[in-house]
Amino acid sequence: MNPESIEIRAARPDDRPAIHALLTAAFGAEEAPRIVQLVDEALEDPSARPLLSLVAVDGTRVLGHILFTRAEVDTGGEPLAASLLAPMAVHPEVQGQGIGGRLIAAGLEALEAMDVGLVFVLGHPGYYPRSGFEPAGRHGLSAPYPIPDEHAAAWMVKVLRSGLLGQVTGRVRCAAALDHGDLWVE
Repeated sequence: MNPESIEIRAARPDDRPAIHALLTAAFGAEEAPRIVQLVDEALEDPSARPLLSLVAVDGTRVLGHILFTRAEVDTGGEPLAASLLAPMAVHPEVQGQGIGGRLIAAGLEALEAMDVGLVFVLGHPGYYPRSGFEPAGRHGLSAPYPIPDEHAAAWMVKVLRSGLLGQVTGRVRCAAALDHGDLWVE
């Protein structure tokens, strides 16, 4: 596979079966059904809008998928619109070839154009900082559900609009499809 031949584009409704197959390959038979259900619920959830669903394709084969859903920071005053990255998957056969990074970069660029200021993720603290994410807790930005101290570095934020870190604090509220405590265990 030539990484140059990979196209990042908006997911279409007819991509959904391929996204399901990708999620199953990436997350395994035990975890995948819950992730597939999460993606389907988020795509249908009005509280997740605006949302951004992108795929990485090589010809007609979906090799990666990323989903960003609406979130907001409850600041105690006017909530700040934000976005939540969850989930992202790259087919195991092509992991380590930069597809995940390209999906993240394309998503962040699109969100910045939509005037989103902050993007949050609960993910691997060794991976997401490559795309500019940093621990959110140190900036007073709490996850929708408590994150155990030993996994605090997994709750991260990426700033898309300068001047927000240190100025905005509070708990992040997510779309209804993601508002389940069991999803917030890293």
